[in-house]
Amino acid sequence: MKVVFDRDTCIGMYQCVEEWDRFERNVDAGKADLVGGKPVEDGDDVYELTVPEGEEFDAEMAARVCPVDAIAVYDDDGEQVV
Repeated sequence: MKVVFDRDTCIGMYQCVEEWDRFERNVDAGKADLVGGKPVEDGDDVYELTVPEGEEFDAEMAARVCPVDAIAVYDDDGEQVV
């Protein structure tokens, strides 16, 4: 499972931070940061992270609460879950 975070779309509501500790507040930028996220090739301010085992629920909840759908979760087959 992986998370893809479009930081450019993020509006800094930080609801994801409350759901999953892989997201942190970046108050200076007014956006969240995906801790450990790697830039996606050809992605403009888009990051991805493999979800550690046992954190799948938290990753899905972070994606579900994002008011602008800046977070997507994909299963191991590449199908979007959230």
